[in-house]
Amino acid sequence: MTDKKIEFPATVMLIDVVYLNQIIADFKKNFEQMLKRELQNIDFANFMTYVALDALVPVGNNEIQVILVHEPDTKKIVYSQPSDLKEELDGMAFQSNLGEFYFATISPEEITSRQDLYLDLFQVLGESEDVKKIIAIPATEEYGTEITVSINEIPDKEIIWFRMDHQDGVKKYQSEILAYPIMQALGIKGDEIK
Repeated sequence: MTDKKIEFPATVMLIDVVYLNQIIADFKKNFEQMLKRELQNIDFANFMTYVALDALVPVGNNEIQVILVHEPDTKKIVYSQPSDLKEELDGMAFQSNLGEFYFATISPEEITSRQDLYLDLFQVLGESEDVKKIIAIPATEEYGTEITVSINEIPDKEIIWFRMDHQDGVKKYQSEILAYPIMQALGIKGDEIK
């Protein structure tokens, strides 16, 4: 047996699709009622760019790996285009002014839970010498303190954790609000919210 090293680019996004779907669906429903208008579907490439910008990925020729963790029965990203995880996103890429984003989708397929798969992948990224920046969108409420423990075990990485609440105080990660890139991707303008 040989130990084959998995190579990653310097920047990796690790996204829990089930959690992302819940947030997108809630925002679309609630803001359509509040604003009394239909919101656009998300251009997923634009959404990824907004997340990367909030994570301070600089303009340039970056390579950004996007790993989409999902349940076996989760087939799509809701209200998004492209949306089909296997047919439209897995193995695909797009170019923006930040660089090239390329997608991989993975599900536990009855071997483990989605949470354990996400945390295991997080640990692999944390141990990778190639990875310098991890942009994480975990199911924060579902994972509880396990994600915080995982983050605290990773030395010498820039970690940006997208959450629905803001975290103050000394911590080993940068906290960003997930609502902002979602609202921007749905076409919600700041002056519409009172």
